[in-house]
Amino acid sequence: ISGSLQEVCVAAAQEKQPVVMVDFTHPQAVYENVRTAIAYGVYPVVGTTGLSPEQIEELAEFVDKADMGAVIAPNFSIGMVLLQEAAIRASQYFDHVEIIELHHNQKADAPSGTAIQTAQRLAELGKTFNPPQVEESEHLSGARGACADAAIRIHSVRLPGLIAHQEVIFGAPGQIYTLRHDTSDRQCYMPGVLLAIRKVTQLKRLIYGLEKLL
Repeated sequence: ISGSLQEVCVAAAQEKQPVVMVDFTHPQAVYENVRTAIAYGVYPVVGTTGLSPEQIEELAEFVDKADMGAVIAPNFSIGMVLLQEAAIRASQYFDHVEIIELHHNQKADAPSGTAIQTAQRLAELGKTFNPPQVEESEHLSGARGACADAAIRIHSVRLPGLIAHQEVIFGAPGQIYTLRHDTSDRQCYMPGVLLAIRKVTQLKRLIYGLEKLL
């Protein structure tokens, strides 16, 4: 046990086989943690959210220069990956969609990285959602949530008793189609984490999203 990541990485660099660092820390610490790991040839597997697109791009450049691999996944749950795949399929038939993510009240960032990634994956289809029907106004700022890529609204809930939950709600005349994933125990992330640990040492670039490893 050590309070210095650098000391651990220095020791790991002496190993004769690849070493992996798994980071589930804090948005304020994760960027420097990953940079330190890459500097010493330690392969990062990152589940901490809160990295900006610019930081992810910079880390991808560091990985390329080091000729190694890294995995950053907003969510390591296989069920969440399947939810996103179902949402992509549904988006071909629905023009209106909003995302609600619910987490425990000790989560430091909002919206969740998973919700942001879900909106990004839908936006990659090249479609703009939620064409305006009326001229809206907010009597309380933020009431309509944050507007992400492709005009997709994301709403964040923070309450004790929650772990990690997400809904993707599609609407059309006369019908609502809801996709929901609920986490009841954090062990649901472990199959995805173990998959990333086993595969990261075979990579030569930064992979963003567990779906790219499945």
